[in-house]
Amino acid sequence: GAPVWSGMDESKPLKVRLTFSVILVGVSLLFADVVTDHWAVLSPQVKEYNATCEAAHFGLWRLCTKRIFMQEQGPKEKSCGPISLPGEHNCNYFKHFTPGQSSEIFEVTTQKEYSISAAAIAIFSVGFAIIGTICVLLSFGKKRDYLLKPASMFYTFSGLCIIISVEVMRQSVKRMIDSKDTVWIEYSYSWSFACACASFVLLFICGIALLLIALPRFPQNPWETCMDAEPEH
Repeated sequence: GAPVWSGMDESKPLKVRLTFSVILVGVSLLFADVVTDHWAVLSPQVKEYNATCEAAHFGLWRLCTKRIFMQEQGPKEKSCGPISLPGEHNCNYFKHFTPGQSSEIFEVTTQKEYSISAAAIAIFSVGFAIIGTICVLLSFGKKRDYLLKPASMFYTFSGLCIIISVEVMRQSVKRMIDSKDTVWIEYSYSWSFACACASFVLLFICGIALLLIALPRFPQNPWETCMDAEPEH
């Protein structure tokens, strides 16, 4: 009866490869959201139609402002944008910020505190994802299946870190909008934010799936455990 039970788990390498390919999509999204500046878009209130207004979008590392000339607007729209309109673009890295006018000081310090925390947590996320990937690649070698368990834990941690980073960014946006010291009254989350949420879902779920695949299969019959011990070659 040996071939019967040993053939049970032949799909494991295939399952691992499938899960790993989905994880790689999650890791790509993770890299995309960490390096791009489109986490959130902020806009001030616009009083006149034919005016230039300054909208901003930011990521983990820098805040970019864009001077947009508003030509026509729907009656409902009182915000500046959309940010895709052409305009003069200016980006500042958070560490290079030197507060000028008093209104900027609050914005800068708030954003700096939050973004440094969010960026640090995102770096951990990327680190975990890289270590997890190295573990999976090494596990493809002979008798290195034991590396799949730590890999799955690293991916799960990576997913958790990025969602914490997302929450820190959300708090930062809320604080900027609620504050009387900033000009921003409207905000929306953009595609980098969506990438971060998607990477969390993929990394977290596939990390757990990888762990379940890596765990030894429970024997169906009592004598399987005795027969499980393969003869030494």
